[in-house]
Amino acid sequence: MLSEADNILLTRTGPTTPMGDLFRRFWHPVLLSAELPEPDGPPLRVTVLGEDLRAFRATDGSVGLVSPRCPHRGADLFFGRNEDGGISCAYHGWKFATDGRCLALPTMDPGPARERTEENVRLLAYPTREAGGFIWAYLGPREHQPALPDFEFLSLPASHIFASKKLQQCNWAQACEGGLDTAHFSFLHMTVSDAADVTTRLMTKVSSTPDTVRWMRDDGAPRFTITEHPAGLVLGAARRGDPGQNYWRVSQFLVPNHGLAPNAFPGENYHGQCWVPIDDTSCWIHCYTWNPDRPLTDAERARFAAGSGVHAEVDAHYIPLRRRENDYLIDRAKQKSETYTGIEGVSEQDACIQDSQGPIADRTTEHLGPTDMGVIRFRRLVLEAVRGLENGEPPRAVAHPGAYRVRAGGAIAAADVPLSDVMRARFGHEHGLSQPLEVCAQT
Repeated sequence: MLSEADNILLTRTGPTTPMGDLFRRFWHPVLLSAELPEPDGPPLRVTVLGEDLRAFRATDGSVGLVSPRCPHRGADLFFGRNEDGGISCAYHGWKFATDGRCLALPTMDPGPARERTEENVRLLAYPTREAGGFIWAYLGPREHQPALPDFEFLSLPASHIFASKKLQQCNWAQACEGGLDTAHFSFLHMTVSDAADVTTRLMTKVSSTPDTVRWMRDDGAPRFTITEHPAGLVLGAARRGDPGQNYWRVSQFLVPNHGLAPNAFPGENYHGQCWVPIDDTSCWIHCYTWNPDRPLTDAERARFAAGSGVHAEVDAHYIPLRRRENDYLIDRAKQKSETYTGIEGVSEQDACIQDSQGPIADRTTEHLGPTDMGVIRFRRLVLEAVRGLENGEPPRAVAHPGAYRVRAGGAIAAADVPLSDVMRARFGHEHGLSQPLEVCAQT
């Protein structure tokens, strides 16, 4: 369990909070690229880390993430005109570029006064990058702006990537912990029926085989081995497989808020999630699937769009169709005879349980056990990073963008083989690096 003070420290990410300061030292996906589909299109309202902002794609295709208020009279730029290289306030036409520079002051006559005003008046604007189907933003101090983390999927062509987002109606940390708690698969996502159609439906959702479903069902107490690396944690969960074997499900936590899913076998698709706080009681989960070896098929894309694995079935506003307000469309008859929850969708099952812990989970009353080791190490790592930053120590991970280029997935090994050897055999590196880099190999 955590103390009340540590629970507050972990979960609050707004401006001026210690965890908010830590988050602001990292790049975060804040929108899907598809949400700003064309230059000079409509601006969007964006709330991230408790900050109200506006996003727009300028004529040259660059993206601005700016203050919602025109610095002239405070009018909302959501109603502005996005054209000719910048966004113009609809009140008096003051115009600003994506980097916040003032481009036009049509209410002032040409001359020195106007030139001084154009030079001195700026709109608050955050740096953005576009990669992997997402628009990323850095909301921290400019003098500490790091490189974009080198996730493998960011270097792949669009044909190899599927990106989505979904609303989560709880604090970021409990949603993140749910993604790292792989022991729950033996229950929350499990079938209770051996009927072929039920098992096939589960395998379609999570890229499993009948053997892996059986092993997860039969062993609900996996043994965890956790290794720290420059960008986060490798979390290995070993279940008993066939005689003399372990079935390993290896996930990754990447500071401060990314998780890579543990299901993929060689040749299968890899999956990841990023839990980006909207405020302290809700977050956007940005989800990404990639295959480094081939383009994703149309059938795979259709399956992800309809809700599969980390991806949820959502409406036009990225709100899950199965959510708190409709009890996740739980089917009690199916819960009795087919699946452990009676809720359709792995993502929706996760959301149901994570949301049920409350808008902000009370960690002061928990009773943790051996399968909670990953959650314990996650909390320790991020809380240590927060306290280090408070003492003037920059987060370690920002100096190692190459350490984010890791994979997670499944493996089968002899029962006496340790995780480090499993990782080398499965990924070619003990931390799962897809392309071992000198900066990571030396740490």
